[in-house]
Amino acid sequence: MDTVLTKKTKNLKLKNFDPADTSPCKGGKAEAEERTDRLREELSSLQELIAASGRDKVLIVLQGMDTAGKDGTIRKVFTGVNPQGVNVASFKTPTRIEAGHDFLWRIHLRVPIGGEIVIFNRSHYEDVLYPVVHKTVDKKTIEKRYGHINEFEKMLTDEGTLILKFFLHIDRDEQTKRLRSRLETENKQWKLSAADIAEREFWKDYRKAYEKILTLTSTKYAPWHIVPANHKWYRDLYVMQALVDALKALKLKAPKPDYDPDSIEIK
Repeated sequence: MDTVLTKKTKNLKLKNFDPADTSPCKGGKAEAEERTDRLREELSSLQELIAASGRDKVLIVLQGMDTAGKDGTIRKVFTGVNPQGVNVASFKTPTRIEAGHDFLWRIHLRVPIGGEIVIFNRSHYEDVLYPVVHKTVDKKTIEKRYGHINEFEKMLTDEGTLILKFFLHIDRDEQTKRLRSRLETENKQWKLSAADIAEREFWKDYRKAYEKILTLTSTKYAPWHIVPANHKWYRDLYVMQALVDALKALKLKAPKPDYDPDSIEIK
C-alpha cells in the first residue's frame, strides 16, 4: 500500500501499513546509509538555495507515538545542514497565555518565514490527539478543529509554504524495546518518565486517534506520509528522500546578484 496519503481517505487502519517494511531499500542498512549520505549533500545544497532566495518556506511536521524517533530523525536528517536556516519548534502543554487564545495561535507564531525550514517536533495535531484520548475537549469542538487545521494548512500553502507531514509508524513491540533500552542504559534513563509509562496504557486509544487524524487531514496540498519507522535507518532514508524530492520539485535557483559580475575586478 502507498504510504503517501494525497487525499482524504475513509476508515484508514494503521494495521494495513507495516511499520517494519524496508522493501524499497533492497540493499538493507548498508545501502540506506550510503544513500542517506548522498542525499545529505543534496539537502545541504537545496537548503542553501532556500536561504538565499529569502522567499521559499518549508514546514516539516513530525508526529508519532512515544519513542517513534522524532528527535532522532531531526538529528540524522539535518546533520550537515546550515543551522542558521533551520529552526525546530516543539509544542508541549499550552501556557496560560497560549491557552487563552485559539489553539492555532501559538502554532502560527512558529511557521517558517521566507528562506527558512521549520520542523515541528509535535505540532498542532497534539490538539486533536491528547484531548481525544483523554477526553479533555468535547467531540463537537474536536470535529471543528479538524476543519480548522485543514483550512490553516491550505492558507499556508496558498501563501507559498511547502508542507511535509510525516507520521513515524512503529508497533507496540518496537516501543517496548525502545523503552526498555532507555531504562537499562544509564545515560538514557533521563529520557524515560513516569508519564511515558502512564501514556503507554492508552496505546490503542492513541492509535485510533491517529487513524482519525490521518483519515481527515491528508490533502493534496498537505499530504501525510506514513513512514515505516521500526528500523531507524529506513525511517531516516525515507524522510530524507521525500524531503529532497519535494525540494527539487520547487526548481530552486540561486538569486541573481544586484551587480554586473563582469564589471568588478578584485585585486
